Amino acid sequence: MLKKLRFIHKWPGIILAFFLILFSLSGIVLNHRNWFSAVDISRKLLPPGYQYSNWNMASIKGAEKLTDKDYIIYGNTGVWLTNDSLNRFIDLNQGFPSGIDNRKIEKILLTTKGDLLAGTLFGLYKYSGGNWEKLNLPDPDTRITDLSECDGNIYILTRSNIIKSNNLTEFEIIALPAPENANEKVSLFRTLWTLHSGELFGLWGKIIVDLLALVLIFLTITGLLHWLFPKWIKFRKKRKNGIESHKKAMIKNLLLHNKVGYITVILLLITVLTGVFLRPPLLIAIATAKVKKIPFTILDNPNFWNDKLRRIIQKSNNDFIISTSDGFFYFDKTLTKRPVQFTFQPPVSIMGCTVLEFHPVKENTLLTGSFSGFFEWDLTTGNIINAVTNEPYLDNKKVSSPLSPNLVSGYIKTSSVEYLYDYRHGLDKLQGNHIPSAMPEKILKSSPISLWNVALEIHTGRIFEHLTGPFYILYIPLTGLLLILILVSGTIVWWKVFKGKRVLNNSSLTK
Repeated sequence: MLKKLRFIHKWPGIILAFFLILFSLSGIVLNHRNWFSAVDISRKLLPPGYQYSNWNMASIKGAEKLTDKDYIIYGNTGVWLTNDSLNRFIDLNQGFPSGIDNRKIEKILLTTKGDLLAGTLFGLYKYSGGNWEKLNLPDPDTRITDLSECDGNIYILTRSNIIKSNNLTEFEIIALPAPENANEKVSLFRTLWTLHSGELFGLWGKIIVDLLALVLIFLTITGLLHWLFPKWIKFRKKRKNGIESHKKAMIKNLLLHNKVGYITVILLLITVLTGVFLRPPLLIAIATAKVKKIPFTILDNPNFWNDKLRRIIQKSNNDFIISTSDGFFYFDKTLTKRPVQFTFQPPVSIMGCTVLEFHPVKENTLLTGSFSGFFEWDLTTGNIINAVTNEPYLDNKKVSSPLSPNLVSGYIKTSSVEYLYDYRHGLDKLQGNHIPSAMPEKILKSSPISLWNVALEIHTGRIFEHLTGPFYILYIPLTGLLLILILVSGTIVWWKVFKGKRVLNNSSLTK
């Protein structure tokens, strides 16, 4: 049995060593997006699937009309002034901090007073004197998800709050009421996500997980050294070189490997187990599950809407419709009465709503988009139509893939044409005759990929999709399972063979 356990601990560990180091380093970067936001990577260094083509990968999320012929388009490539035909582009990214992450735009809003605002991953900006200037908001959550204006007031939506202002110098956080009979549970996905990253316990939790990543790197390297030391010693012995110092180093290396391993194994197992459920296919099993809030953690928040808000829009009577991770809710215009959830609503991917606009022709009809598809939603009748296939949407309540064939990442309407943007394929659907030009070279050159996004692709295994095809989806569960076997087998071997032994003989080290 011990021989088998040694085999399980040794060879999967050697085979996965490179990937475990990648996991660890990428995880540290993912845990601190703001720390690395200024660091970019050339897309030329990445596989073909990471090159912009046909306005894909959310390069355009939306547009704001300035005049009859002038529009501002925005998205993951920043802010650009263009015309009605989308064939002329002027760079409007001056003033944002360096790094493509700092000019990923969720929303551009031109107010009735003529102020041009940009909601980004790291805060709210106002265009002034040819530059973007950051505005100081009272909400510590600086990630802006949407902007809206009603009766001269600006509504700034973060992932947790609505901030109201009428002069862009004074801001008020509005305490949104919870719905009637609100379920105070949180999603299991969110719970596992924050536990995996350490965010569940705030900054110190993240730092602990960062240290665990460094521990995994240490265990990987010392494990490889333990495999290589006997070969190195044997080589030196054949050449009649001294080996005593190397034998001592081998013993010390193994002692450190064992000690660090058994001290941290429980925390490492928790980190691995939570990680495998954050990606398909195991993600499907937990996507809709709810659990109780863990006391004294960031999830134990009195704000019912903490990390749930995604999009906001006003009806003609100035009442609000807000897209959340719990679905669509109807709020009165004062935002003080308890909201009501729509009983029948279009599907929205777990990644969130990407489009929420009123239909340009059909009255009281919303266009909604996400990685679950693109839909027309008649608010009067409740009817929902798949806007791509023109077929009625039927909610069969069955658990299925969180992704649809149409990964909607953006929508634009000019004076005569509608454009729908798919995350993978780019410009996917047109209403009208005009076909816009290809992505200009100046946008391509000024749009690298952030280090954080590269880390995400590595951590999820998508970076290997060009090699494995759709089987990359098994990268996380298979690697996670093997790592669990490595950790468990190593712990058992340590317990049976090395525990309590102060002196280790050479034969026990090299077996």
